[in-house]
Amino acid sequence: MTKTVFETQFEELPVFKRGKVRDIYDLGQNLLMVATDRISAFDVIMSDPIPEKGRLLTRISLFWFEIMKSIIDNHVVASDVNEYPDSCRPYAEILEGRSMLVKKTQPLPVECVVRGYISGSGWQSYQATGKICGIELPDGLRESDPLPEPIFTPSTKAELGEHDMNIGFDEVVEMIGAGRAQEVRDLSLQIYKKGAEIAEKSGIIIADTKFEFGLDENGGLVLIDEILTPDSSRFWPRDTYKPGGPQESFDKQYLRDYLNSVNWDKTPPAPQLPGQVIENTRRKYEEALQALVSQADAS
Repeated sequence: MTKTVFETQFEELPVFKRGKVRDIYDLGQNLLMVATDRISAFDVIMSDPIPEKGRLLTRISLFWFEIMKSIIDNHVVASDVNEYPDSCRPYAEILEGRSMLVKKTQPLPVECVVRGYISGSGWQSYQATGKICGIELPDGLRESDPLPEPIFTPSTKAELGEHDMNIGFDEVVEMIGAGRAQEVRDLSLQIYKKGAEIAEKSGIIIADTKFEFGLDENGGLVLIDEILTPDSSRFWPRDTYKPGGPQESFDKQYLRDYLNSVNWDKTPPAPQLPGQVIENTRRKYEEALQALVSQADAS
């Protein structure tokens, strides 16, 4: 039986950063990125981990990183523990399947969000203003409707415990320059469209997602962090999709819905999760992975 990992403590490796889900270690030229079984909702880390979640997320990201190489390079150096530096060997059992050795990059200070359907904060914004991130949308859209075309709706990249804020494209230009802003917008839309098309064949609708980009040592743009996972996207089952309200999901929306049902005020500490909620959340991540991998094997 595999061990659930809430937090890693690798005494011989210097900690670079701990995020909501990932523990990152500094290996000099590269970073060691470890996906734990932590899960966050409403920007708060739950006290209960989701068993195997880190391994499931890692496999999904590696699946997409490989597919998107034809569009853009990514930061992955290796995901096989046997190819890691010797300093990582004492921790091989924990690292197996839930880690990646990645290139150091200079992350851009923007969350590159793409929406193909109207949901979440986008739906709230549309109800209030008829727009999302300053983009005018047609009248009469229902919750979960497909948009006429996928749209780029960036946000700030908040520090741990703070909330991302939606911003307009002009603000992205101010932050990273016009040329770079255009580049990340075009790439984000291209990656989303390709991912959504592949996922659709697996019975998954990717309603929206977010990407992160960094600059390598030569100033080139690289796809970093994670990609098209249930943590960074809304995954809906195609066979139960019905616009006009919220959807069933393969992602952590199930967890958010549970937390809303118990009237949690969305401030720490998070409530303890029942065993059924933990298991159902794990199963949704696993179903998403299996659907994607089985489709890839068949094609």
